[in-house]
Amino acid sequence: MDLGAITKYSALHAKPNGLILQYGTAGFRTKAEHLDHVMFRMGLLAVLRSKQTKSTIGVMVTASHNPEEDNGVKLVDPLGEMLAPSWEEHATCLANAEEQDMQRVLIDISEKEAVNLQQDAFVVIGRDTRPSSEKLSQSVIDGVTVLGGQFHDYGLLTTPQLHYMVYCRNTGGRYGKATIEGYYQKLSKAFVELTKQASCSGDEYRSLKVDCANGIGALKLREMEHYFSQGLSVQLFNDGSKGKLNHLCGADFVKSHQKPPQGMEIKSNERCCSFDGDADRIVYYYHDADGHFHLIDGDKIATLISSFLKELLVEIGESLNIGVVQTAYANGSSTRYLEEVMKVPVYCTKTGVKHLHHKAQEFDIGVYFEANGHGTALFSTAVEMKIKQSAEQLEDKKRKAAKMLENIIDLFNQAAGDAISDMLVIEAILALKGLTVQQWDALYTDLPNRQLKVQVADRRVISTTNAERQAVTPPGLQEAINDLVKKYKLSRAFVRPSGTEDVVRVYAEADSQESADHLAHEVSLAVFQLAGGIGERPQLGF
Repeated sequence: MDLGAITKYSALHAKPNGLILQYGTAGFRTKAEHLDHVMFRMGLLAVLRSKQTKSTIGVMVTASHNPEEDNGVKLVDPLGEMLAPSWEEHATCLANAEEQDMQRVLIDISEKEAVNLQQDAFVVIGRDTRPSSEKLSQSVIDGVTVLGGQFHDYGLLTTPQLHYMVYCRNTGGRYGKATIEGYYQKLSKAFVELTKQASCSGDEYRSLKVDCANGIGALKLREMEHYFSQGLSVQLFNDGSKGKLNHLCGADFVKSHQKPPQGMEIKSNERCCSFDGDADRIVYYYHDADGHFHLIDGDKIATLISSFLKELLVEIGESLNIGVVQTAYANGSSTRYLEEVMKVPVYCTKTGVKHLHHKAQEFDIGVYFEANGHGTALFSTAVEMKIKQSAEQLEDKKRKAAKMLENIIDLFNQAAGDAISDMLVIEAILALKGLTVQQWDALYTDLPNRQLKVQVADRRVISTTNAERQAVTPPGLQEAINDLVKKYKLSRAFVRPSGTEDVVRVYAEADSQESADHLAHEVSLAVFQLAGGIGERPQLGF
């Protein structure tokens, strides 16, 4: 390790005084002008991680659904998964080190993780379309090269595409070809094969309006659409030609405001979807004949996908264990439908993609989606082998189902939640089942719910258990919540500390919107009284 060169280069990417950042689930995110030093240092860290794992590591420059003036960076581990927790701590430590402590921190990480500094390192880099991304990815490259790492700069990619590239490179091409054409061809071939099996005539199911959040998704979908155009026609909106990234558009906007994005005219019962800024989330929606807006979020996407997979397994006669992984925020109706109607087991984890992904890996087939539309399905290697054999050996009807399942496996980006991949899976399933968007929506009716925030002096006062569904501290809070929940039908409520600010998040659902609102308000008051609320007492009124 040439410490002199590192010190010299580091001075060109100087850290602003007093800036402290935390590496979270989404990596680092803040205003773009504060990130130059972080990018350089994440280039250094990626090299150390690559040497330690003897694998290719990814670095993605994006701030996902944040405003255009923000940016961020996250590292991608060898199988396309998120950075290991112990390395998240190293990332935070390195990003916040003062210039004079940089050398010591790098040596500490190398010693603690037993990094062989003579080992070769290879890093792949991708970036989104933000004005600041190109310059910031150059800072990453500076960090990689000063530590002697090799790199490949993919330039503009969606976040899931970078995860895919890392996964392909570390599995010797078995998962797919680590090029953008390789990605397009793998997904499109599986999609076209699947939709050939659809029996519905005409093209009423075959066109889709896509809001691309003025982000990278538009660019990549445009490059890709001719690969799958015989199976689906997509009409792109908010394609980046005029609007600002994520401004009044994108999956996050649609989900939180419960209305369509700006710049998209919707006729009744037209199928529409929105990606977020880096295309790793997707939500669907439509207007009914009365002009009412209907959102189809991650819960309903998981339900459609897991129900279809279960049907195929029954058809083939395979008794593989399939599980759906949700968080406490999943609507109670979705959980009930999956468990009672589809007989698919549901498991709950803490909030955060890494928890869901980790749990989903425990099953032969694990489907996970957060309500915000981030998710995918994972298939164990044994399942992939088994299905391939079945597709070759079974008699006609069963072979057809096995072939479908084989294509579905190829269509999912198993390295990460991927809006493009998920969109193609959903479109294929709707076509194969002959479902309209309204019929999909009608699988179950969401229970009315309400989410609130309560300001507190210190969010650490609240601790939880049972996948964040029960409060352990402060004393008396969970008992108070239990008593309040008893007052309402089909109700539940939970509270959890925010991961980023001194607020406590409150979730309540019940049989009517009025009941959900009242329950959420009463729980907020209990939090305010028992957990050190500050400012005004929560008021009822939404």
